[in-house]
Parts: sequence; structure tokens; C-alpha cells
Amino acid sequence: MAVFWLLLSGYFHEPLLLTLGALSVLLTLWLSFRIDRHDGERVRLRIDPAIIRYWAWLLVEIVKANIDVAKLILAPKPALSPRMIRVKATQSTDMGVVIYANSITLTPGTVTVDIDGDELVVHAITQDMADGLTGGDMGDRVTALGER
Repeated sequence: MAVFWLLLSGYFHEPLLLTLGALSVLLTLWLSFRIDRHDGERVRLRIDPAIIRYWAWLLVEIVKANIDVAKLILAPKPALSPRMIRVKATQSTDMGVVIYANSITLTPGTVTVDIDGDELVVHAITQDMADGLTGGDMGDRVTALGER
């Protein structure tokens, strides 16, 4: 990242800036290894065809939700009915719950506010969006990812 910033910034002739930047990179690396920021739950990076299909499906859902929110905004009398709902998280791992919560937040019109045990507290701006979470298949799709 530091090299990328340097290439874009053009500060090749500032020795103080370059020296302090290099020192900050070294300090950050030293601290990250010193405090052993890696936890015991290792996640192997593997691009499975199922995750590609999920990303494609999620992208379509995000586009559809964007269109719905745009219609709400542009309507003369928006039919907003904001509400907080609890959604059961059926995922068996913490990573699965986080993926589910982030997927909800990425979808316009809904935001995951809190994770309370095996439930997500979600803010939805309409009843339809809330119903889409409780009756939709996003949770099932994320659960299926975790079982692979």
C-alpha cells in the first residue's frame, strides 16, 4: 500500500516524508507481530465456485434493493415504515454469522445493528424489506456456504 501511495502521490523528492513513512510501516509490522494479532480461528483463503455463485446472487439482490430504495426516494409520498426486527441466524460458525450480517448491511434498505447470540437485530426501512429477510433465502444461502 505504501508503494502504491508513493506512486500515486509523486513525493519522490521528500526525504523526511519517505523516511517517516518507511518507519511507520516498519513500526506497524513490528507491532502486529509483537501483539500476535492472529487469533486461533484460521480461515483458509479458498475461492470455491459456491462463493462465486453467492457473490453473483448477492450482487443481483443489491441491485434490486437499490432500485427499490430509489423508487422510495423518488416517490411523491414515500411509503416508509422503518422498523427494527430480529432475524434468526442459522449459521453454525461465527464467520457465517458475520457474512450473513454483512450481506444484510450491504443490501440497501437494511442494516444489521447488533448481533445478539444467534439473532441479528436489523433495521429495515419498509415492511417489505423486513419480510424479505424473515422469509427470504439469504440466511439459507449463507448457511449452505458454511457447510461446504
